[in-house]
Amino acid sequence: MRKLPKGKKQVVLQNLLMCMVCFYSLYYVVVSLCIGLLRVHEINSLLAPFDYTTQPSWQSPKYLVGVISTEVTYILGGLVFAWIVEEWVWDYAITVTLLHVAMTVAVMSDFPSAEHWWIALGLGLVMMIFAGQLTAYKLFRSNFVYPAELQNF
Repeated sequence: MRKLPKGKKQVVLQNLLMCMVCFYSLYYVVVSLCIGLLRVHEINSLLAPFDYTTQPSWQSPKYLVGVISTEVTYILGGLVFAWIVEEWVWDYAITVTLLHVAMTVAVMSDFPSAEHWWIALGLGLVMMIFAGQLTAYKLFRSNFVYPAELQNF
């Protein structure tokens, strides 16, 4: 594995920090909108991004808030990540998701074992990668490194 120069490490960490801040800012905005639109009062909005304990039911407004906010956040997050990092969106998306899982374990003091939470997270991650990579490709096409060029990297 090749080491990054100090300046490159700083850029990567700065981009990761910006992606994390944007991800959770988006999450809380979307959760707040969902709570208001669905008129849900029995939800703790501070713990909403980390709550995997809600029983899955399409009739439960609390569950709908969690699922909708997760998926919308991941889709919008992909678009924002493309704007921040310009390429390698998939890498930042996976890293932010792994950090989100770690933060969920820390906040909830338990490892999430609910299948519905993992499915929502996985689908969100896939949508984030596709939306982000496609946006980055369309916006920053001239900056992309193509496989033939990687041999000389």
